[in-house]
Amino acid sequence: MVKNPSFKLAFLAPKYWLTWLGVLFMYLISWLPQSLQIGLGKGLGKLVHKYVKKRRKIAEVNIKLCFPQMSEAEQAKLVKENMENTGIATLETGMAWWWPHWRVKNVIGSIKGFEYIEQVQANGKGVLLLVPHMLHLEMLGRIVGSIQPGVGFYRPHNNALMEYFMTRGRLRSNEALIGKKDVKGLLKSLKDKKMCYYLPDQDYGRNRCEFTSFYAVEETATTTGTLLFAASKHCEALSLSGTRDRFGKYHIEIYPLLENFPSGDDNSDVRRVNERMELSIDKSREQYMWLHRRFKTRPDKDAPSYYK
Repeated sequence: MVKNPSFKLAFLAPKYWLTWLGVLFMYLISWLPQSLQIGLGKGLGKLVHKYVKKRRKIAEVNIKLCFPQMSEAEQAKLVKENMENTGIATLETGMAWWWPHWRVKNVIGSIKGFEYIEQVQANGKGVLLLVPHMLHLEMLGRIVGSIQPGVGFYRPHNNALMEYFMTRGRLRSNEALIGKKDVKGLLKSLKDKKMCYYLPDQDYGRNRCEFTSFYAVEETATTTGTLLFAASKHCEALSLSGTRDRFGKYHIEIYPLLENFPSGDDNSDVRRVNERMELSIDKSREQYMWLHRRFKTRPDKDAPSYYK
């Protein structure tokens, strides 16, 4: 469990100088008016759409697979908007990591359903909060944590200096971070009645997964790790959705617990998780992380990749 990362003199080594430059740029930009940052981010996203063709291709494939009912023009529009929001997300990270609390409070549009978290904890249990990979996830975590500090289950950054800044930024409002391999650590936090963030909507490979539907893709590799934690008698599973409106305000909603979950039918249970993710994503599809290769693991190991 990570709580208070310490600065190391090794971070001053030449191999980190480019990282320092990038962090300094993000920090300085974070103090600009939010509307200007969103405009700059949108411009950055347009450059991503035009020049970062590999990532754009992944988003195009995902959106085409998930929404075949859309016309080509509608799909292209969603991809373009998604790339713009990807650029905005880069600057939102700086907002989440360095904004003072009063500034975070000013961009809260609405928060609904927080009573569900309070009810679960009042019953002496922890909260397993299921959250999709929205592009503004860093800000969502900062906002929710400002009301109820939580514990994040995350993948440590490969760059030690970025890991330092990322951890400090995420702990501005939250309590601790737990590495993705520390299963016992997350179970203990749930036993201690903590609110724990868990993101079940990416492709984590064949290990501990079931193939079930996600939007129009009928056989999507979906982690059963969610069920491992939800099976604990010390917690209940809730879910969260979050959007950013055109005025830069964030709107968060907590949904009530999943009844009889897990039920013992793994495939049915992870399908229910996917349904919760779809419910959240549908509120702002353009703000979801479509750049992830969500469908890289296919039921047939010999089937060609969607992304080639």
